[in-house]
Amino acid sequence: MNIFIVCVFPEIIEAFKSHGVISRAIEKSLVTIHSVNIRDYSDKSGHIDDKPYGGGPGMVIRAEPLIKAVRSIKDKYPSSKCIYLSPKGKKLDQKIIKSIPLDTDLILVSGRYEGVDQRFIDLEVDEEWSIGDYVLSGGEVAACVVSDAIIRLIPGCLGDPESNKDESFDNDLLEYPHYTRPETIDGMSVPDVLLSGNHQEIKKWRQKEAVSLTEKKRKDLMKKKL
Repeated sequence: MNIFIVCVFPEIIEAFKSHGVISRAIEKSLVTIHSVNIRDYSDKSGHIDDKPYGGGPGMVIRAEPLIKAVRSIKDKYPSSKCIYLSPKGKKLDQKIIKSIPLDTDLILVSGRYEGVDQRFIDLEVDEEWSIGDYVLSGGEVAACVVSDAIIRLIPGCLGDPESNKDESFDNDLLEYPHYTRPETIDGMSVPDVLLSGNHQEIKKWRQKEAVSLTEKKRKDLMKKKL
């Protein structure tokens, strides 16, 4: 899988690539993450942004460097899918992440400033995605979030292949609570069932706790199950 992150600050992406699960996935050749600097596709002036037509605050990233950057990728990876990360996009959830074929080559375009010229979106973007109802100073962090969520699903990426099973949002439920050593902290003990060795009862307890937590913390998810 190839993930191309088109952005203004590739240093953010390079730092993201250097740690933890993502670094190991790259070392195992399970994924390749390319940081693509929009400035490399600017005109002779070196400018990638300009004032918005119609007035208003801030600057808008120009269409030309974005179009050149994306088309240079599509020339080599013609089946790649171009995603613009935007607060106006479809809000991502775990079901959408899991629906993405893991052999897909993705181009994640990270906006900045007041956004990007709409003509780039109309010409090159297949979908717009949002990671939540809030605004960031730039899309690089959003691209890292999306990449992490996808990459950890690639077989062989996680140290334990069971780690991405029974997680939060599977079956529209939050994940059950976890406990580890010591058995007692400040008078609070690990639930007896988890020490019993009875795996059937442990499974029942975890399911019950997942439902209880979801009802308490995310009623919106429970409504989906009704």
